[in-house]
Amino acid sequence: MKKFLFFLLICQISFAQKETYWQQHVNYTMDIDMDVEKFQYKGKQKLVYTNNSPDVLKEVFYHLQFNAFQPGSDMDIRLQNIPDPDRRMVNNLGTRENPVYQSRIAELKPDEIGYQKVISLQQNGKPVSYEVIGTILKVKLNQAIQPGEKSTFDMVFEAQVPIQIRRNGRNNREGVALSMAQWYPKLAEYDDEGWHISQYIAREFYGVWGDFDVTLHIHKDYVVGGTGYLQNPQEVGHGYEDKSKALKLPQGDKLTWHFKAPNVHDFSWAADPEYIHDMIIGENKVALHFFYKNNPETNENWKKLQPKTAELLSYYNKHIGEYPYQQYSVIQAGDGGMEYAMCTFITGGRNLGSLIGVTAHEFAHTWFQFLLATNELKHGWMDEGFTSYISSLAENEILDQKLDNPNEGSYISYYRLVASGQEQPQSLHADKFNYNFSYSWAAYSKGSVFLAQLGYIIGEENLAETLKKYYADFKFKHPKPNDFKRSAEKVSGLQLDWYLNYWTQTTSTIDYAVQNVEAKKITLANLGSMPMPLDVLVTYTDGKTELFNIPLQDMMGHKPTKAKVLPSWSWVHPSYSFETQKPIKSVEIDPKNLMADIDKNNNKVIQ
Repeated sequence: MKKFLFFLLICQISFAQKETYWQQHVNYTMDIDMDVEKFQYKGKQKLVYTNNSPDVLKEVFYHLQFNAFQPGSDMDIRLQNIPDPDRRMVNNLGTRENPVYQSRIAELKPDEIGYQKVISLQQNGKPVSYEVIGTILKVKLNQAIQPGEKSTFDMVFEAQVPIQIRRNGRNNREGVALSMAQWYPKLAEYDDEGWHISQYIAREFYGVWGDFDVTLHIHKDYVVGGTGYLQNPQEVGHGYEDKSKALKLPQGDKLTWHFKAPNVHDFSWAADPEYIHDMIIGENKVALHFFYKNNPETNENWKKLQPKTAELLSYYNKHIGEYPYQQYSVIQAGDGGMEYAMCTFITGGRNLGSLIGVTAHEFAHTWFQFLLATNELKHGWMDEGFTSYISSLAENEILDQKLDNPNEGSYISYYRLVASGQEQPQSLHADKFNYNFSYSWAAYSKGSVFLAQLGYIIGEENLAETLKKYYADFKFKHPKPNDFKRSAEKVSGLQLDWYLNYWTQTTSTIDYAVQNVEAKKITLANLGSMPMPLDVLVTYTDGKTELFNIPLQDMMGHKPTKAKVLPSWSWVHPSYSFETQKPIKSVEIDPKNLMADIDKNNNKVIQ
């Protein structure tokens, strides 16, 4: 009997262990020597990797993403075959009406390509064998890493910064010298689904949480901004227009910049000899840094951006959760806007509205992807969509736009996606969409509508609390779609599995109609393939109105509402009828237009 009880205990412990959340950990120490004339650099990297998984790891993988910027790479071939390539990555040899696109990567010369070459790699002091497969480095370990064990990898590598084509590179179109994202050999993520080692085609990212200690040797004329906390500001004269004011003069023609970044999953930086550097203090004493090119046409916009960025910080702190770091940098770099740890790269030659808008979006990504670190390759809608939703609300408030539905543009784009006939499920891997536009509208627009419409389903107050609970429960983790759904269910008390399934895993659409109105009887019809709860506004012949709520049966309840709640509607029934107490003048489904019904023409009937 004792043996049997012991066996049951072991089974219970084993089951509990399988259910316990875990994530891997990395600790990077890097020393980088940059040649700004050749756009090449040499690096030494020490990586301590902790295997927190229950699995024995016999191999590991690194990303070598600069290798994508070479003729014949997967990114190059994808550009040459997708029907609507990213315009930043191609040259148009035809006309605007009849474009003929040519991949910019295909035209790169040997001194313009990007590469990351591993010179040597050791595990725990002993050389290991490895193989480069495009943008992936496959490493066969001499010694398997057991659950709970640490392993130390020492790497020597060389790299060349590509001509700026997408996200990173040198000499972008605004003249920024170095936009250094995806610049170091980066260990791939291993989670409960296994290794995530997609070839890089310039879409999205997924990284391992950890700590970074980065030392950068670069020409003394360059100003550097990016991830982490600068450890030696006085030595580099950081913040001084005249670097001769630095307390420690450089040896030779280079300065050494030393950064540390705790508890992040990436490290990025940018550098230029003409950067202006401003800094203000935001809420909770967070230092907000701004690095931008000296341009009389845009300098004033960059000055005006700064207090608005502080307002954005306060808004996101209040509506999602407090920013946990002590600095954030807005940097003119890259090719549009892209979020990174403690910073963003944005193009700076914009009018003020555009500059605030792109900063609002990229800053919001600090919460939705960099603190709530979803795998954006698999669930891009969770970071792009959620970011679009909250940044639209933030802009509406801090710019006093007074919009009834700040996310109306997302609804319009979603309707266009459906009408295009090219919609694919949001759950599709980001790289695998047939068209760039269908990915963008699915991730950004349909992802934003996911949240706005969820407010319609569970109530605006519950949605607001859900965002805060989601952040509190999953910051510094790798949440998945079900994690967000469970946060919403716990806040609202409603069942939402049906919503997550229909909206993110299918291309089912919503189409409800007022089918018939006779005296005091209303009949509604579900003409679409996705069920929903309904708000129905009835105007009576005496001019008075009454709002009704019809819950979806699958919800097992209804949102908080002042409307009269009717019996629930099961998805299997194509129609639903109810009677009123007075003669009817008109009936309207979803009067606030928060439900993404693809045909609004049949939503209202006037007698």
